[in-house]
Amino acid sequence: MSEETPARNKRRSSAEDMAKSQKEISVSEFFAKNRHLLGFDNPRKALLTTVKEAVDNSLDACEEAGILPEIWVHIESTGKDKYKAAIQDNGPGIVKKQIPLIFGKLLYGSKFHRLRMSRGQQGIGISAAGMYGLLTTGKPVKVTSKISPRKPIHYFEIKIDTKTNKPDILNGKGEGEDIPPNDEGRKWIEKHEIEWVEVNHGTRVTIELEAKYNRGRGSVDEYLEQTAISNPHVTLHYKDPEGTEKLYERVINVLPPEPVEIKPHPYGVELGRLAHMIHETPQPTLGKFLTESFSKVSPSIAKQLCAAANIDYRKPPQKIHRDEAEKLYEAIQSAKIPSPSTDCITPISEEHLLKGLHKVVPGQFFATATRPPAVYRGNPFQIEVGLAFGGAPASHKVSLETLEEMLGESDARTLRQFLTSTFDGLGADAADKIIKNSRLRPRVSPKNIEPKEIVRLHESLQTLNLSEGQTMNIYRYANRVPLQFQPGACLITQTVMGMNWKPYALNQSRGQLPRGPVTLIVHLASVWVPFTSESKEAIASYPDIQKELRLGLQAVGRKLGMYLKRRERVKDEGERRSVFLRYLGEVATALSSVNGSDRKELYDVLVAAAKQKTAIADVQLGEDGKPLEEPDDFGANVIVVEEDV
Repeated sequence: MSEETPARNKRRSSAEDMAKSQKEISVSEFFAKNRHLLGFDNPRKALLTTVKEAVDNSLDACEEAGILPEIWVHIESTGKDKYKAAIQDNGPGIVKKQIPLIFGKLLYGSKFHRLRMSRGQQGIGISAAGMYGLLTTGKPVKVTSKISPRKPIHYFEIKIDTKTNKPDILNGKGEGEDIPPNDEGRKWIEKHEIEWVEVNHGTRVTIELEAKYNRGRGSVDEYLEQTAISNPHVTLHYKDPEGTEKLYERVINVLPPEPVEIKPHPYGVELGRLAHMIHETPQPTLGKFLTESFSKVSPSIAKQLCAAANIDYRKPPQKIHRDEAEKLYEAIQSAKIPSPSTDCITPISEEHLLKGLHKVVPGQFFATATRPPAVYRGNPFQIEVGLAFGGAPASHKVSLETLEEMLGESDARTLRQFLTSTFDGLGADAADKIIKNSRLRPRVSPKNIEPKEIVRLHESLQTLNLSEGQTMNIYRYANRVPLQFQPGACLITQTVMGMNWKPYALNQSRGQLPRGPVTLIVHLASVWVPFTSESKEAIASYPDIQKELRLGLQAVGRKLGMYLKRRERVKDEGERRSVFLRYLGEVATALSSVNGSDRKELYDVLVAAAKQKTAIADVQLGEDGKPLEEPDDFGANVIVVEEDV
């Protein structure tokens, strides 16, 4: 029996055919198809990301120009799941030729190559928001900018050509419009219905996009509130889609110190980049290249590095071979080089963080701590931590009308999921307590709750004591910018959950956030924040950063522990005293009837003795339970608002 000859597979494409189909991909085209990488995963996040990118750019521009920032944010509904987001600032404005490039070209900016702290880094954000708006509504980005009260206002309508990653200007015959700074110009603005708050200089960007507006966690409202905390020098005007206006006034009238640009540190340069820098440098010798290209490399250190790599100090960089570059890289990693300068970062400061926290977050006890500057991979960074204890939970602030709207707009599948995802610090235990008290089913859809059931739910939210069911609420920041998504993937959340908070008088289950009415703020300031992705939503794990995080958390934790333990001791002694006082009147009456003594004198003597015995109720106690020499000695940068014990 003969074997069958296997059929030969038909060749589908030749190498030449495949070569014809290969072509360059524009960066705009790539991100248009992968917009989730930039934070445009869904309509709700898209609205927040758009506002966030514009506000961040406004703050950076104002601070760099030395102007105390004032920002206007207006969100307006233009149809079903369509919104118009307009953000204006009082910054220096933008020169005409730069406007199309900034708003109509991805990866265009001034911050990517600078080693100094700034909010934006990649030059993607605001142009990506405009691209998302164009893709979902077909509407261009509208930009109005003014650099002087005596110069014309520049007005552009721009869209990105995703094939070429270039701006396409739609108005003014491809040149934009120049609006004169006079009555004629103001009439032109009114005629064309251009929104513009009259300022001497500034920029306004308007983007119409497919979006979803929600309140609560991960919302624009929450972002602006958190921005006011980390930027106490800014004034924010906010108008939401329902026309409600909110003003966050600045609490300090001083700009943060301007960060100084530094050169890269040798520890932060990888082998491939080092080899590229060597062959691109205009310096005549390797020694000169090392001293001029890197920070903290003196001529003596450069000679040590060359000697360790067995390379001539005066050898021209262009003649350095790859194996020599690798030896130089190894020499750098093993050498002792001073840490880079830290004037390239500007932390919020303990005092200013405390003021911002106290103004926005309700509470009874506030504390802040700032760690000394440190370095990861050659990049300077600094950790700041703030903590607020007490105050009503977020659920207590919600009106009945707002709750009805939030339930109707929610995309949560169950009521339990709605409660835990909408209200900060409201954990699963507290959600179950609310649902049980409201006599509702935990798995009922928020959209299917009857009006009378909503009333019961609102009453439970307002009246129940949820302090035991609350979990710690964490506000994460990177270079003063709130991080509102992917908390579980963020080093900050992981470090907080991995810490033991029981020594600081907070209850905590293993591997969980501590329980209690606590709001924690953690700020990472750095010349290069190690985000986990381009969407800039979570901080990657680095041991050096985690160590500083833990030390900062412990610093505020100790202050909180001192406060809570003292408060508990005072409360116990106060209750003990009240028991004594409750019966002293009867004791004084009985003694007076037995020995004929004056009842009032007896009562006064007994009260004095009781107060002396329970004197600890009037004494401030330290962490170890001993009386403190100084009252309320919690250290610097602490505010105690209320002694409600």
